[in-house]
Amino acid sequence: MQAMVYRRYGGPEVLRLETVAEPTPGPKDVLIHVYAASLNAADEYLLKGEPALLRLSAGLRGPKRSVLGADIAGMVVAVGGQVTQFRPGDAVYGDLSGCELGGFAEYVCASEDALALKPARLSFEQAAAVPMAAVTALQGLRAGGQVVPGQKVLIHGASGGVGTFALQLARSFGATVTAVCSTRNVEMVRSLGADHVVDYTEHDFAADDRRYDVVLDNVGNRSLSDCRRVLTPKGTYVLVGAPKKGKWLGPLKRLIAAKLRFMFASQRSASFTAKETKQELLALVELIESGQVRSVIDRRYPLSDVADAVRYLAGGHASGKVIINVSDQP
Repeated sequence: MQAMVYRRYGGPEVLRLETVAEPTPGPKDVLIHVYAASLNAADEYLLKGEPALLRLSAGLRGPKRSVLGADIAGMVVAVGGQVTQFRPGDAVYGDLSGCELGGFAEYVCASEDALALKPARLSFEQAAAVPMAAVTALQGLRAGGQVVPGQKVLIHGASGGVGTFALQLARSFGATVTAVCSTRNVEMVRSLGADHVVDYTEHDFAADDRRYDVVLDNVGNRSLSDCRRVLTPKGTYVLVGAPKKGKWLGPLKRLIAAKLRFMFASQRSASFTAKETKQELLALVELIESGQVRSVIDRRYPLSDVADAVRYLAGGHASGKVIINVSDQP
């Protein structure tokens, strides 16, 4: 089978399309013919082996796992003897970050617990865009408290992979959503249901009179004072992303600073570590099938052009998700 492989840490130039052996499923594994995968920032970090602490689990001298790709959608072609949830012919999607990755290959083995049946209304491309970004958005909103109808939510970085899902999820919970994005994405976020849109090239959201119960920050480039200023007296600031440019210590420093800044305030800051769960994949299926949530795809690349896709995503200007077409889709 064909797979995009990397044998050493580095930039996109270390990626090579190679012919490798097709994996064999274990007793509790599912073998999937991958039709589509999507890129996440985690793929770039693993490719570079940064931060250095990441190498303690990913491999000190070189990557333990030679094929990246967590988000996949495809067809089950074989199952292990102890698998009970799927059978050959099932269309599935999921996040393989907890089971050795491998999505940038024509076939991959995964635990049945990492997968769910693909939402029928989504194509394989659209389904591959969902898992990591949508679950991160869902868990980020939950970290901000139970979002209820009538609350006001600000999504800073609303046009990215996580932001597009966060916007729709907040709307599905009944919140009034303000989306912050650039000029070229204004109409797109409006089409996703944003009640208000702030074009950051023309207006400063921190200078507005609006106050928010939750600020979901996917960018991390505004001062904590600005973020606190736009919160209600008991509002919550949730840091999801980190500055697109800067050292790896940046996110940690900002997280610590946020904890200190909010320590004696009626407002609070919330942090979380996104973790894929089957329950949340199933919850997302319900929202997708009901038409409340959909995928936004920026660009599509063939498997042979993963390096170009990584370069594009690293530029920080993707609107929605970047998709890798791994195999010909039915």
